Amino acid sequence: MQMRKLGGTGVAIAPLVLGGNVFGWTADRETSFAILDAFLEAGFNAIDTADFYMRHLPGFEGGESETVIGEWLKDRGVRDKVVLITKGGLPMGEGMEGLSRDYLPRACEASLRRLQTDHIDVYMAHQPDVNTPIAETLEAFQALIDAGKVGHAAASNYSAEQLREAVAAEGPGRARYGVLEQHYNLAAREEFEGPLEDLCLAENIGTIPYFSLAGGFLTGKYRSKDDAEGRARGGTVQRYLTPRNFALLDVLDTVAARHDATLAQVSLAWLLTRKSVSAPIVSATSLGQLGDILKSVELKLTAEDLAQLDAASA
Repeated sequence: MQMRKLGGTGVAIAPLVLGGNVFGWTADRETSFAILDAFLEAGFNAIDTADFYMRHLPGFEGGESETVIGEWLKDRGVRDKVVLITKGGLPMGEGMEGLSRDYLPRACEASLRRLQTDHIDVYMAHQPDVNTPIAETLEAFQALIDAGKVGHAAASNYSAEQLREAVAAEGPGRARYGVLEQHYNLAAREEFEGPLEDLCLAENIGTIPYFSLAGGFLTGKYRSKDDAEGRARGGTVQRYLTPRNFALLDVLDTVAARHDATLAQVSLAWLLTRKSVSAPIVSATSLGQLGDILKSVELKLTAEDLAQLDAASA
């Protein structure tokens, strides 16, 4: 497996990160274990989750994904083979929110307990905290790093301006955001490309895009608004159901047929050509889905493919 550098962190990861957002939700414990096993056995090593998963859903408290992953890590004894990424800062209860020096350590400790480990390789701010100075947040992250509980600090859902502020605040006693997790895929390029992508490249910040398959839209299974009705991710995919993106699917069909590949494989292969991308985050609810997705790292798109995809998604 060809490993890729995660920015300037010194961490090496395989070309895809396994998203844990389905574990304990649309993938039950047994299925989640099987997917995690297959991912690791195929030579991949990075797993992404968050304390907040699945708190936003009825009947869930949050922490379900971390709990499943922690049980798997303990049962399989593979902690040393995994680059573990999780996030904190979103509301988990009364007085349990944000990136302050008071709350961030508590959020980290709770994640460590659920994950059944003594350290998190990459610990992320799930979103900016406008109520806490960035200097305080970076100091809180550095304290966790100094205590050996966190390997590297990272950010998610930061704008170019917010990330630039964090970069400017780096210094003695303050951590550096070495990784950014952002919304980016072939059907949604505008949020990342431009100032934010340029900043990541200039500062050698590793990037791991989420929604890399646009909530399933880029697999081709949503060809109309009716296709999203009643689906678990129907709400997520709604934003992509536009005439421009339906036309993009037609181009994906053409490129996929040229390589005897699936639309998901082509979409991920496109992301892997981006200089700024360390590894896209992917999720699967079955071994079949996972097997299809993992084949994307073997697909080599031609200059003609890239030109067609860029034109259709610009």
